[in-house]
Amino acid sequence: MLDEDLVLRSLDKLAKLGVNYGEARLQVDEVYSIVTRNGSLEVYGYNISKGLSVRTLVNGSMGFATTDQLTMEEINSIVEHAYKLAESQGGGTIKLSEEKSVNVYYEVREKTSFNDVSLEEKLGFLQKLDKAVLELQNGVKIPNRSFFLEYTITMKVFANTDGTIIRSYIPRIRLMGYFVLAYQDKTLTRMISFGESKGWEAINEWDPNERIRRNLSDLANVITNAREVKTDNYDIILGSETSGLAAHESCGHPFELDRIFGREGAQAGESFVTTEMLGKRIADEEVTVIDDPTIPHSYGFYLYDDEGVAARPRYLIHKGVINEFLMNRETAVELGLNSNAAARASDYNREPIVRMANTYFAPGTHTFEELLEGVKKGIFIRSFGEWNIDDRRYNMRFVGLESYYVENGEIKHPVWNPIFEITTPKFYESIDAVDKELHFDPATCGKSDPGQGVPVFTGGPNIRVRNVYVFKPV
Repeated sequence: MLDEDLVLRSLDKLAKLGVNYGEARLQVDEVYSIVTRNGSLEVYGYNISKGLSVRTLVNGSMGFATTDQLTMEEINSIVEHAYKLAESQGGGTIKLSEEKSVNVYYEVREKTSFNDVSLEEKLGFLQKLDKAVLELQNGVKIPNRSFFLEYTITMKVFANTDGTIIRSYIPRIRLMGYFVLAYQDKTLTRMISFGESKGWEAINEWDPNERIRRNLSDLANVITNAREVKTDNYDIILGSETSGLAAHESCGHPFELDRIFGREGAQAGESFVTTEMLGKRIADEEVTVIDDPTIPHSYGFYLYDDEGVAARPRYLIHKGVINEFLMNRETAVELGLNSNAAARASDYNREPIVRMANTYFAPGTHTFEELLEGVKKGIFIRSFGEWNIDDRRYNMRFVGLESYYVENGEIKHPVWNPIFEITTPKFYESIDAVDKELHFDPATCGKSDPGQGVPVFTGGPNIRVRNVYVFKPV
């Protein structure tokens, strides 16, 4: 395990300097990766990132410093450096919300460690998947087949001058398949992902062979039989993959309070949302969007954030009303609130900033069949091939991948790359029904400069959006 004493001695040094607040985080990330292309091993890699960061508040200004040299001489040096960075600013306005101090350890236990499985077995598993995909070729070719298997162990010790100390151990496993389908003059690309906070046992639980084969067979039908969509207004049913992307991009990011305050403008964009919109209705009562780090075994799982605050479900939109923003201790105090544990750092050498974890539309009251029954003329977009959104998260554009025409409540023929563009407020006010299904996919959420990629879940239920303008590719 980690040397907890390094963290505690960092705090002792901060206390002697007389800081208003200080924290130290020792973090180790071990990453194992295997990549195959067309059945052949391309990469087998291992990387370890290990180091300590110190952050301190002096007269309203914050200083941050890190090191990967874990000697007391070096740690004393970065403590002094962080202190001088804060002191040199000559005073500021930063305050932190008052939070409960805790002393805890939590972990995600693996049934089978990734490292207990031989390289031959892991490679054989990926080659078996590749062979199954090859067997699908019948008119539609799949000339490019890449599989990426990654396993990460993240261990942390966090402590601050408020008396909090938190130790954690979280393993994550992720499988991605990337495919190119070709038929006559058409091509489709598709990425399919699986991921959870688990060990090797997740591989059998996912049954990836079945899902990949089914998904690629459906896409083979699309590439051979899809018709062009007629430009018009349609009712749209978004599958969980696309609804999850929409929740992440058009609710999660613009509800980050540092964006709302304009502090991420140069690094990651701003937000059309303002603090005055809290309590305002943005959608029908059917619509609730949640960001919840505490979902067991989720890819974005954590129980305490990187400021030592206990995590909980955050109801960003609750029954159609803007309910809360994603906040850390610095931004929350400006609204007179407590942090809701949204501070995350991707590595030991990154400062914790406001981030999502697992953002999704809450399941509704309908069945998928009921969503269909209410559609006279529409399109079911099960998966997306492209998406764009502006830096204020206001204008969105989606391009469907596996998509179908819906007529009088029945799914008809596949349609080719339907495109719809819509503003975020119009999107939410046009949602009238959400079904009971719930499906998640792993993803990596990027933000800030230098960049920070953190693990998250996207996904959710199927949702119905009324009267959307749809057009075909040029």
